[in-house]
Amino acid sequence: MRETTRRNDNLTALPLVAPFVIVYAALFVWPTLQMLATSFTNGGLVTSGKWVGLANYARLIDDHKFWGAVGHTLYFVLMTVLPSTLLGLAFALLVNRLKGALQAAVLAAFFLPYILPVTTVSSIAWALSSPGFGPFGNIAHSVSGNAVPVWRDLSLALPGVAVVTVWWTIGFNVLMFVAGLRALPHELFEAARLDGANRFTIFTHVTWPLIWPVMALVLTIQLILQLKVFDQVFLILGNGQSNSTMVLVQYIYVSAFTGNQAGYGDAIAVALFVLVLVVSVVQFQILRLRGAR
Repeated sequence: MRETTRRNDNLTALPLVAPFVIVYAALFVWPTLQMLATSFTNGGLVTSGKWVGLANYARLIDDHKFWGAVGHTLYFVLMTVLPSTLLGLAFALLVNRLKGALQAAVLAAFFLPYILPVTTVSSIAWALSSPGFGPFGNIAHSVSGNAVPVWRDLSLALPGVAVVTVWWTIGFNVLMFVAGLRALPHELFEAARLDGANRFTIFTHVTWPLIWPVMALVLTIQLILQLKVFDQVFLILGNGQSNSTMVLVQYIYVSAFTGNQAGYGDAIAVALFVLVLVVSVVQFQILRLRGAR
């Protein structure tokens, strides 16, 4: 009887989930399989090409541009993921102390940049850092005595985009942490205060252990997002210094669309997928072990 009921429930649910499954298969699964198949060919953007086996993947091993893009991507991840997560937690702790309309206004101010399109964010970055007109450009000019073209200086370009990215995405982290802080049991904080614990002790022994699952979630989301960074790097820095600041997704674009080497571009995309998968699994295991202590 129970087995029959379960079968009937599955039959009832099938028409409800079928539209999602069909759309998901058509827009994600099938293109992914096509990309994987194309990575074993020498096809162009609109041509099928011939089967070359693992030649595209073997080419990656000796491709200095590919390894440079990997290094730039990991460098960008180091400059964005942990800073945006820790700053998000710090600002969330401050916002959580506010009450009523003031808290809502401050939280909205943090979240506002996150809803801006990347083109607007890139325009704001250029305007603020312009040596002749932007406030940050004028400050750098007054300190150094020379006009400082941030986006043309190879030592400042990627760090500058990282700063813009942290400012752009931190609102999401703040919102996540505020939601997590609101869900914490107030009884534990009251008990800690009655025992004479100060704010630092409460944070290290109560808040930090309880907020750790949210911390792990935010770190994982930010890691995946920043490993796939492209838009702001491409729009702010462009192609003028692509070899010096090129990230992996940008190299996929250059290979497949500019160089008309779709097979090789798809091989890079598969390598990026493997990188995201490996780094995410390693980070998840580290965070899981840390949370189990």
